[in-house]
Amino acid sequence: MIWQSPLCRVVLVDDPYYPGFCRVILNRHEKEMTDLPQAESEHVMQVVFAVERVLRQLLQPEKINLASFGNMTPHVHWHVMPRFADDRHFPQPRWGPVQRDGAVYGLPDLLPHVRQQLALALNTGLTHE
Repeated sequence: MIWQSPLCRVVLVDDPYYPGFCRVILNRHEKEMTDLPQAESEHVMQVVFAVERVLRQLLQPEKINLASFGNMTPHVHWHVMPRFADDRHFPQPRWGPVQRDGAVYGLPDLLPHVRQQLALALNTGLTHE
């Protein structure tokens, strides 16, 4: 977990093929974004957009994919996925067929930078878990 509010949290996924892949996860169970009061849905999207901005700044990806699926587990969460021209699936969706072996990214310093920049972007305290 790299950031948290009373409503949602941001998790950095440990995937060497997809550096910076984050999930924004609602802290309680709700099935759809429209189940949330407007202020809460706006807060969740503010967090999603802040994660996107921070990842674009730090990683300069070819594209950022935003997705909210939850078909297997109906729970409000967003995937924020930086995409690179040499990633395993580009230009196809990450869940599509693998296009190539893909680059393995060694970004050991990414976590503290994302934490710091996200805290600044959201103008909030920082969770150190």
